[in-house]
Amino acid sequence: MGARKRNKANELKEAKKTQYVAVLKDCPTSPRKMRLVADMVRGMEVNRALDVLKFSSKEASRKVEKLLMSAIANWQAKNEGTRLEESQLFVKTIAVDSGRQLKRLRPAPQGRAHRIRKRSNHVTLCLDSKNIENENA
Repeated sequence: MGARKRNKANELKEAKKTQYVAVLKDCPTSPRKMRLVADMVRGMEVNRALDVLKFSSKEASRKVEKLLMSAIANWQAKNEGTRLEESQLFVKTIAVDSGRQLKRLRPAPQGRAHRIRKRSNHVTLCLDSKNIENENA
């Protein structure tokens, strides 16, 4: 491995130490429906995002709320002694990718069959904290 590649790998490794990530895989909801919920909370402060998800009527919001709680728990594991309110955590990125599709057959008229695709998705949520020093400068 060359020096530049090794340095870049070390930089990425150090950057990952400050990111707090939670991943949900094979959630049995269509990606399109999940993206509607993900767009609601992208860039929001964590407490406000939890409130929005809690009072949303969409079924996918329950799963995203649980995922957000998991990301907060990951943050608390690395930052013991720091209060959540003082940290200014926000949802940095939330990505919804399509997962596997279960293909099923449904009877159709005249002896035919139509294919039903039961979609699933993968959600990746990343938290970050706003630096107070950077805002004052």
